[in-house]
Amino acid sequence: MACASRMWMGALLLLLAVPALSGQEVGPANGSLVIVGGAMRDPAIRERFVELAGGEDARIVVVPTAGGGEEYDNGNCGLGSWWRSGVESVTCLHTKDPAVANTDEFIKPIQDATAVWFNGGRQWHIADSFLGTRTEEEFWKVLERGGVIGGSSAGATIQGSYLVRGDTQGNTLMMGDHVVGFGFLKNTAVDQHVLRRNRQFDIIGVIEAHPELLGIGIDENTAIVVQGDEFEVIGASYVLIYDNRSMVGEGGRFYFIPPGGRFNLHTREATRGGENLRPIEGPRPQAWPGKG
Repeated sequence: MACASRMWMGALLLLLAVPALSGQEVGPANGSLVIVGGAMRDPAIRERFVELAGGEDARIVVVPTAGGGEEYDNGNCGLGSWWRSGVESVTCLHTKDPAVANTDEFIKPIQDATAVWFNGGRQWHIADSFLGTRTEEEFWKVLERGGVIGGSSAGATIQGSYLVRGDTQGNTLMMGDHVVGFGFLKNTAVDQHVLRRNRQFDIIGVIEAHPELLGIGIDENTAIVVQGDEFEVIGASYVLIYDNRSMVGEGGRFYFIPPGGRFNLHTREATRGGENLRPIEGPRPQAWPGKG
């Protein structure tokens, strides 16, 4: 399916708020995602991304566009950390012009890449530059040929289908003037920095407005590694799950998955060490306490 069609279909589903069907596919059919909640310090996260990208033979394209700058080069694109990880082939790729993102010359580095990494900043910059372009098509092809796409902070949120904190006026408005992400994780909204910045309640309103979505909140220095319809939590902190089908305790609206935990996106079940981390099933409360 062409990227433009994917984008408009995703927007239509969001507007219609169709309830998610049991057994839906959420993760990519091929390849892997590494989605980081910001402030990535744990070397194991970077090491996992490099491993999935091919190790020393990896060919990584770094996209710094979320940073909002006019120009980026090897000095300010964040390539050094990848070189220090033993990867020699790392390319910086940036434009603010969708017309440029549609050119043969611009997409050429992605066509040979085993991995794409999105730096942090404001996720709407990425959307403005690449949604519906040939560059987005090439991002999908990286996954289709078994590669890996990763990103931190804004580079995490852009991978969901619903773009939270996408308003151009600031990052506190959860449902703003940009609401469509790439959708590498279908029917999801991905938030970041959730515990470190006391954001754990912010996405609840999004999930109430769009009950078909699965909310995934990722804390700093923590990542989910997605393969197919399952992800593993790695790093230092927790991932929060917001699922309108379930509640925890009396009125709980999210639950936690610790490092080493796994989550089945197909069945929406969490496990750790073979033990189920099951929320209590039951009707959702009418409103979150404190909500008008």
